[in-house]
Amino acid sequence: MTNTTTYGSSGRDSPVPSSVTVVDIDHRTPLLPHDCHGEIGHRHYSDRTPWLRAAVLGANDGLVSTASLILGFAGSTESHRLMILSGLAALIAGALSMACGEYVSVATQKDTESADMIREKEEFMKGPQAMERELRELAGIYEARGISPELALRVAEELHQAADGDIDEIVKVHLREELNVDVDEMANPVQAAVTSALTFAAGASLPLLATIFIKDYDLRLLLVIIASTIGLIINGMLGAYLGGAVLWKGALRVLIGGWIAMAGTYLVGRTFDVNAVA
Repeated sequence: MTNTTTYGSSGRDSPVPSSVTVVDIDHRTPLLPHDCHGEIGHRHYSDRTPWLRAAVLGANDGLVSTASLILGFAGSTESHRLMILSGLAALIAGALSMACGEYVSVATQKDTESADMIREKEEFMKGPQAMERELRELAGIYEARGISPELALRVAEELHQAADGDIDEIVKVHLREELNVDVDEMANPVQAAVTSALTFAAGASLPLLATIFIKDYDLRLLLVIIASTIGLIINGMLGAYLGGAVLWKGALRVLIGGWIAMAGTYLVGRTFDVNAVA
C-alpha cells in the first residue's frame, strides 16, 4: 500500500521516500479518506441520539410493559377478554404516559438551555469589560484542551470577530463551547412526545395482536411469548444498527431485560391465581 503524506512549501526540500505520494497543499489538492462505498470520511451516529433514544425507549417499553401485563393476567386467569382488555389498557395508558413524560422532560431541558442562553447574553450586555472576560474564558476553554495560550486567544478572538458584532451569534459560540448546548439544534418537546407515543403504540401492538385472534389459552400464551421475543430482538438490533453499535449485543441486552420483566409479571399473576369470569 502506498503511504500518502502532505507537504507544504516548508517541506519541499526534505528528502521524500520513494514509497510516499506527495500531495502539494499549496495547490489545494484535496486529501480526504474514502471508505469502500465511496463515501468521504467516516460516519458518526451521535446526531441521532435525541430521536433514537426516544424511539428505542418507546418501542421497547411498549412491547415489554404490554406483554408483561398480558402475561400477568394470563398467570391469574384464562379469560380471553381480560387479556385483551389488559393489553388495550397498557397500550393506551402507556402511550399517553410516555408522551406526557417525554414532553415534560424535553420541555424542562429546553427551558434550562434557554435560561442559560439568556444569562450568557446578559453577561455580554454588561459592557466591554464583561465581554473581555468572556473572551478570556473562551480562550481558557481552548487552552484547557491543549492549545497554546497564544493560539487559544487568537481562535477566541477570531470567533468573536466572525460574529461581526452580533451578540446572539457570539452567545451561541459560548454556549456550545462552555455548556455543550447547540442553540440551532435544541430539543423539540412535541417531536419527542409524538415519537415516544407512536413507538410505544407500535411496540405494544405486537403482543396485543398475538392475543386478540387466538381463543385457545395455551396457544395464546405461547404466541405472546414468541411474538414478544421476536419483537425484542428486532428492536434491539434496529437500535444498535441505527446507533452504529454491535447488533447482537443490542439484541441480547433488550431480550434479557424483556424476558425478566415478562417472567416476573407472570409469576405475580400465578401467585394470586384469580379465577376471574369474563
